[in-house]
Amino acid sequence: MTTEQPKLFVVVDPNDEQHVALERAAITAKLQDIKPYVYVFVAVDGDAVDTRASNDKLFRDQRWFDEAIKKPLEDAGIEYLIEVTWSSEWQASIMQSAKRFGADLIYLPVHAKVNYTRFTFTESKWELLKGAHCPVVLIRPGAKPQRKVILAAVNFQASRDVQKELNKLILEQGRHYAELYNAEFHVVNGYLDSMSYPDRGRLVRETGLDQDRIHVRNGYTSDVVAEVATDINADLVVMGTLGQNGMATSRRGNTAERLIAALDDDVMVINHE
Repeated sequence: MTTEQPKLFVVVDPNDEQHVALERAAITAKLQDIKPYVYVFVAVDGDAVDTRASNDKLFRDQRWFDEAIKKPLEDAGIEYLIEVTWSSEWQASIMQSAKRFGADLIYLPVHAKVNYTRFTFTESKWELLKGAHCPVVLIRPGAKPQRKVILAAVNFQASRDVQKELNKLILEQGRHYAELYNAEFHVVNGYLDSMSYPDRGRLVRETGLDQDRIHVRNGYTSDVVAEVATDINADLVVMGTLGQNGMATSRRGNTAERLIAALDDDVMVINHE
């Protein structure tokens, strides 16, 4: 069992009425034997928020800090520190402060999808996912707050060394947080045709899991992961993305974007350069 106090970096946008990342931090802290030390980072995402003075939500007084931030953390018995930034470089300020804090994990709130519109993610958020020095958890409104089942999405048919290294990182982080939350750990690998069928024996050896915890299915990665997450009632999905050096042709990555869009659960994104 993990014995060190986790360092959790929680992003709060003062423009929001519901602070889902902060709420999830308080809830999941109760599931851990050792409560995390929480660094609350209050910042406005200028790409997604109306920053004009006419937006009343951008004016927050001391009572707001006491009621919206301090109270839920103190009620949960969590040690915390609050930092406020007015930097226009939203994602860069998050990465710099999280690195300075030595964060093990960044909790980033994601707004709910509206009706059936296509999932949208600002470019600054993608830059954060691609450049963060620790895993980033996208916190969804309405997602299951428990951490009983963790699902790691891997690609064992990958041929490039950087992709193989990313698989290892995904498995390491998935195992770590499954241990931290005393959760079941499952692995999923999608494939499109028989020529790209992953080596199941290698999956068993490298994951160390029983056959019933390894899910290999035919289909696009986003569809397969979403189906398995529903079938096993996953609370958290762990996936990977390649940073600028690993994916020079695309800042986003179509697979990563489709996968995040297909899920309604919290998603942990592991970045690998």
